[in-house]
Amino acid sequence: MYATADMFLTNAQAPAADPTSEMAHETAIEVVLVKAVLEGDRDGFTRLYDLYAPLVHGILLARVPRAEVDDLVQDIFLHAFKKLHTLRESSSFGPWIAMIARNRAVDFHRRKHETVEINDELRGSNTQDSRATEILELIRNLPEAYRETLVLRLVEGMTGPEIAVRTGLTAASVRVNLHRGMKLLREQLGFMEGL
Repeated sequence: MYATADMFLTNAQAPAADPTSEMAHETAIEVVLVKAVLEGDRDGFTRLYDLYAPLVHGILLARVPRAEVDDLVQDIFLHAFKKLHTLRESSSFGPWIAMIARNRAVDFHRRKHETVEINDELRGSNTQDSRATEILELIRNLPEAYRETLVLRLVEGMTGPEIAVRTGLTAASVRVNLHRGMKLLREQLGFMEGL
């Protein structure tokens, strides 16, 4: 099974022009990798991690403080590794791990966390980082339907079809969420329509 996963990953002849064939190829890789991991191939899980870490990172970034995201990503993949045998369909790994990430973000907010007030001395002076943090905070304040897709697109660099495949949403839903979310974000940033 391991050799088959390598063949899928390394023998891509030419880039597919059709996004649906790219989605089918990614789903085939996902199925092969999940089966390989269930048969004891730990390297297969590393490949799943490489494919889906940006998805999990983006979902968490839309919901929890930035400083907590990396640790939560690791926790989620460790949990997924231990519970992979409970996955009913190998082709559903993306939506399955996305749901684990969403649930873990909810759990994060249920627990109490110690807070520290940040004064001017502790605040960084890098204006680019502070602007990015400000925009990320604006995205977090958007309706939930738009947050995740915007972070996956703008921060993680995923395309609309990639977001659809990995989250289990339809391509149309992703397009609508991105369009409406960007419109709201532009309004919050003060951009005028048509400029």
